[in-house]
Amino acid sequence: MQASPGAPREAKRTPLRESAGDKEVCLSVSPSRCPPQGEVMSALRPLEEKQQACREVLSSCDQVAEHMGIQAKSTEKQIREQFEKLRQFLRDEEEARIAALREEEEQKSQVMKEKIEKMDKDISSLSDTIQAIEQELEAEDILFLQEYEETMKKAWNAPQSPERVPEGVLIDVAKHVANLKYRVWEKMLGTVQYTPVTLDPNTASSSLVLSEDLTEGGHGNERQELPDNPERFHPYACVLGSEGFTAGRHSWEVEVGDSTNWTLGVALGSVCRKEEFSACPEEGVWCISLRSGEYRVMASPCASLPVRKTLRRVRVELDWDAGQVSFSDPADGTPLHTFTHPFTEAVYPYFESVCKRRRLRILPEKVSVRAEENQPRLSSESYHCDSPA
Repeated sequence: MQASPGAPREAKRTPLRESAGDKEVCLSVSPSRCPPQGEVMSALRPLEEKQQACREVLSSCDQVAEHMGIQAKSTEKQIREQFEKLRQFLRDEEEARIAALREEEEQKSQVMKEKIEKMDKDISSLSDTIQAIEQELEAEDILFLQEYEETMKKAWNAPQSPERVPEGVLIDVAKHVANLKYRVWEKMLGTVQYTPVTLDPNTASSSLVLSEDLTEGGHGNERQELPDNPERFHPYACVLGSEGFTAGRHSWEVEVGDSTNWTLGVALGSVCRKEEFSACPEEGVWCISLRSGEYRVMASPCASLPVRKTLRRVRVELDWDAGQVSFSDPADGTPLHTFTHPFTEAVYPYFESVCKRRRLRILPEKVSVRAEENQPRLSSESYHCDSPA
């Protein structure tokens, strides 16, 4: 029987068969009750995006793990090389001091050998003289009188009373062993360098190449394959110092040489790392720079920095407690600029270099050791560092 045109069309049901154990169950699904395909696709898309994000994080984790292994091997190699240099210094110093001891022993042994030989000769001569005089005393009176003058000459010409063992012939033990470890350590200071600031390679942009001792950095010809860890700067060619300051006064000097594009100063630890930012106090950076042949104070807006001569070195001074960052020319002490800002978090040395022909180099400081009087041991106040002239 056919339905009239105006009657509602009965929904066509599609039978489905499902297996339930050994029985077959027939199901009828109405197309009007099927979820729209678009909704399923919409629910699938976020899952696919999360899956892709997980793959990207996994790739990043693999890259970090691989880089950690490279870092560990490289760092271990540097540690071993540095300790081998220290051991070689100690071996050389040991040999030099033993050689000095042997030389003193040889010189003083020669003196005593000559003294002993002279005493043996004098004793032998005196024995001969005594024996001759005793024989003449036993001779007859006439012979004794005839030989009297000759006998007295022998007695008068006999060796004089011997000198005692001279002073200073014993080994000067105190010269060789007194304060030995301290004096070796003091001499070792002449072979090592102290740099008040070192660079943190984990913050360095992939376009920056750092030296092994982490005191130099410059723009490389090619980007390095480095993990995109949260600390690393991108896209700018920046790097931070390895130590942040939360109190006190600190200073360091940077050799810029003939670099044509550099930025130096300090930055907050919270400074932006992964996005473009302006190197200015509003962004947590206090610095000066050389760009396009002009020295600038990096602020909003930038201001020209009046410099009477080309800067080859720049001294940065941070007074965290006073909230000041000062720059000067260490060649003659000329002040360049001072920022004032109350700090509330860690402040790090900040470096940026875009010039490929010249690296920025943090200069070492001269280290001297001073022992204070009436002190049983050296205290931390017994050390002081002098900046190079």
